[in-house]
Amino acid sequence: MTMLPVLPILIPLLAAAACLLSWRSVLWQRVASTIGAVGLLGSAIALLITADRHDIVTVQIGSWSAPFGITLVADRFSAIMVLLAGTMGLLVCLFSLFEATRRDVHRGFFPLLLILLAGVCGAFLTGDLFNLYVWFEVLLIASFVLLGLVGGRANIEGAVKYVALNLVGSMLFLTATGVLYGVTKTLNMADLHGALREVQAQNPTLVLTLAATFAVAFGLKAALFPLFFWLPASYHVPPAAVCAVFAALLTKVGVYALVRVFTLVFPDAEPVLWVILILAAITMVSGVLGAVTQYEFKRILAWHSISQVGYIVAGVGLLAVPDPEVQALGLAAAVVFLVHHGTIKPALFLVAGLVKWREGTTELRQLGGLAGATPWLAALFLLAALSLAGLPPSSGFWAKLAVLRALVVAQEWWVLAAALAAGLLTLMSMMKIWNEAFWKDRPLAEKVQGLEGDPALPKPHAIPKAFAAPVVALIVLVTAIGLWPQPLLGYADRAAAQLLTPSAYVEAVGVPPREINTTPDDVSSVILDVEEPQP
Repeated sequence: MTMLPVLPILIPLLAAAACLLSWRSVLWQRVASTIGAVGLLGSAIALLITADRHDIVTVQIGSWSAPFGITLVADRFSAIMVLLAGTMGLLVCLFSLFEATRRDVHRGFFPLLLILLAGVCGAFLTGDLFNLYVWFEVLLIASFVLLGLVGGRANIEGAVKYVALNLVGSMLFLTATGVLYGVTKTLNMADLHGALREVQAQNPTLVLTLAATFAVAFGLKAALFPLFFWLPASYHVPPAAVCAVFAALLTKVGVYALVRVFTLVFPDAEPVLWVILILAAITMVSGVLGAVTQYEFKRILAWHSISQVGYIVAGVGLLAVPDPEVQALGLAAAVVFLVHHGTIKPALFLVAGLVKWREGTTELRQLGGLAGATPWLAALFLLAALSLAGLPPSSGFWAKLAVLRALVVAQEWWVLAAALAAGLLTLMSMMKIWNEAFWKDRPLAEKVQGLEGDPALPKPHAIPKAFAAPVVALIVLVTAIGLWPQPLLGYADRAAAQLLTPSAYVEAVGVPPREINTTPDDVSSVILDVEEPQP
């Protein structure tokens, strides 16, 4: 039995424990967190290679067989998401060695970051719905504390909005999970694949209601329209490293759950999937419209994250089309877009962090002249911005091309129109950042205020090369994906084919065949807990 699916969860937890044991030493916390992030990335690479070469990898914790024990499952989709978490975890950790202050470290920055990574990997690898809920709560608590402790009063306000709305999603998730257990007596997703289909034959309305409840819960965590209001309120306030890891992973967990549940547990919930497709189109446009109205660097990026989630979820919504080719194209596009957005958006947030380090602000009206003062920083931003907008030959071009191709084959023209309009507005908003922060002359606020020459005015800070190294590495990675997209595109096709073959997942987990003889009256009595009247 391979223990590879356990390592991406265990390594960051052990590193977090090492950080807590060396609480008084900033140096040892930094060393332990870096070693933990390197170990996480190494285990994620090994897991991806194993899952791609040898099909689905499973582990039954404590040797309890499914569906009674805790099952960890790594197929191609979950393996590439774990690799994304490992890559972003290491780069953000390296960036934080400079950005996180001694006060942040003493407040628990590195242990919280590592627990967050463990929670994300646990959500990607778990094989049952209750443990998915548990890992959701682990990453929610870690991200809430990160958001609240690392920063000032504005962070507290953003953290409260973030946790309040996410708790609503958790409550819906837990309620739907309880009802699901009531009618099927199992929460193992492989077991649910067979059990729920029999319940659906008896009570399709109940199954459709459960599917809709899970869609709302996961849509809230993915920041889908109209459930995205927690994201722009919270993403722009913490330090750039925290923004980067949030943008790379938190909404992706919600999207991952949508894909997993609607390919394995509710594969026949077409009405819910049509609604998801409609909301995806609205999310693309509403998110980018929010971005074009902003004048703060990180707030623009936060609104863009909403718009990009719309592109990804559109691929999930195409499962509503009863054509296997469309479904495969949609899921493959979702996988490519998840990887693209999970790398490009953290890169832009880290560029914003470098701008904040140098200029002391990310307010666009107070910035300017960075193209002349720091041409290398301007080049980093331009490469990332053009990729986000989808210009060839960037990774964003291939991701958007995959989504547009799936929409054309599906003949969903109005969603296609929304995607093209959102792409144009994305380019416009990226050009606004370029013009305001990099291209226009540096605004002389001190001149306007009659303070020119005041020695007390803040001066630009030089950016250490080692501080910028993680950003350069990330931009190089994104550029390489754009120039050589075939490995990612081929992997996404294989992952989509695997997702559309749930029988392989069920066989790999090894759940025994179920015989459920539930009648409509039996189901109703379980839900409503109604006792039969005694004669």
